[in-house]
Amino acid sequence: MNLIFYLAIGSSLFCGLSLIASLAMTAHTRAVKARVFDLSRQPAADIEPKEQLEGKLFAAIRTLRARIGMSENPRLQARFVAAGVKSDRATDTYFSAQMLGPIVGIVAGSFITTNTLFWIMVLVVVAYMAPDFILDRKIKSRRERIRRSIPDSIDLLVICVDAGLGLDQAILRVGQELAVSHPEINEEFLQINREQRAGKPRLEAWKSMAERTKLPDVEGFVNMLIQTERFGTPIARALSAFADAMRLKRRQIAEEKAAKTTVKIIFPLVLFIFPCMFIVLLGPAIISMMRNMSDLVK
Repeated sequence: MNLIFYLAIGSSLFCGLSLIASLAMTAHTRAVKARVFDLSRQPAADIEPKEQLEGKLFAAIRTLRARIGMSENPRLQARFVAAGVKSDRATDTYFSAQMLGPIVGIVAGSFITTNTLFWIMVLVVVAYMAPDFILDRKIKSRRERIRRSIPDSIDLLVICVDAGLGLDQAILRVGQELAVSHPEINEEFLQINREQRAGKPRLEAWKSMAERTKLPDVEGFVNMLIQTERFGTPIARALSAFADAMRLKRRQIAEEKAAKTTVKIIFPLVLFIFPCMFIVLLGPAIISMMRNMSDLVK
């Protein structure tokens, strides 16, 4: 057991010394880059010590990641966009968690006295996979919120188009109305508007939204827009038909969930409610029977 403990401590020290050596080897390069940055940047307000510390930490992580060959993956950037994370330091935070997490897992697992090697391996794997798992959870949660906001946004689009607004103006108006209740769909509509202002065609912008969200409802809406533009169908009529289909689908989903409750309620009934009812109903009878049996024995 002592051997495993010393092995874990040695691994942690080796990782720390490797990081320090890598930073020392690139100190000159980082100094030159910092000097060039100081000369080229415009005068700005003083940066807080916390931000300076974070900047140095992320710079060290970027340098180490470049030295070990961990380049930025375009799929990872797409996942950040799908999760609604638009921070410039999101990638650095992700890789920092993946690189520092296993070291923390080794140190934490070394304090477990029983099955130390097993727990070290488990904690290292969990710490390495935790950022990816959290990112997947954020993506799924955001897609679910967008899915719930699609019917309301389509209904408001129908109202705006019937009132005389164009589709682009209606999108902006609907996004403003849903900014508080459904901020995710507002962000997507604003992204569509920015892409169109940058010169991207409308259908391409909507296809990009469908690729980001990967929701069947959004894909169906994009296909409806493509068919409307191809065959010359009035957009108001197409939106009305699509809104009716969305309302019918939402009603069917609600009815399906309501039908499932009769099956789901069996488990709390059997595990929690029925035992209490049996105690209340059969308890006095059992006590009376025990008393009568005791009297007969006497």
